[in-house]
Amino acid sequence: MVNVVDQTQGVREDARVTDITRLLLEARRSLASELDADLGERGYPDLRPGHAALFLSVDRRSGSRLTDLAEQTRLTKQAMMSMVDDLENRGYVRRVPDPGDARAKLVRLTAHGRRAAAECRRAVQALEQRTRRSLGDRSYDALREALELLSEPIEPFED
Repeated sequence: MVNVVDQTQGVREDARVTDITRLLLEARRSLASELDADLGERGYPDLRPGHAALFLSVDRRSGSRLTDLAEQTRLTKQAMMSMVDDLENRGYVRRVPDPGDARAKLVRLTAHGRRAAAECRRAVQALEQRTRRSLGDRSYDALREALELLSEPIEPFED
């Protein structure tokens, strides 16, 4: 009698991992492209989806510290600083002294930035509504819940 070992099991599991990673990346690209086009149609062709994340994170009343924005958007401080520099040069945000800490600066939206932030908010809401309609309420809610779980840091596995 010959024992046959199925060596394709590991390959199939690897393909599923690659497959879900590829699918998540493709979905992200597709949604970002749609948001990018929508922002262009709304009169902001120079804004990108990453800018929308910043605009939606800035405290509209008092402004936000760069480190807080980096944490909320899950970017490095260096990447956030570069984005703020770019948006400041284009008149969307400005840095002002933090009244609570003389060493720190707050990022605040300019009038132009507040208008852009409002359009970003509308564009993101429209994208979420289209996605919900496309998937249906139940699938949309399940997807959102799964993505929130996947976004959390993974705990190390202990034996």
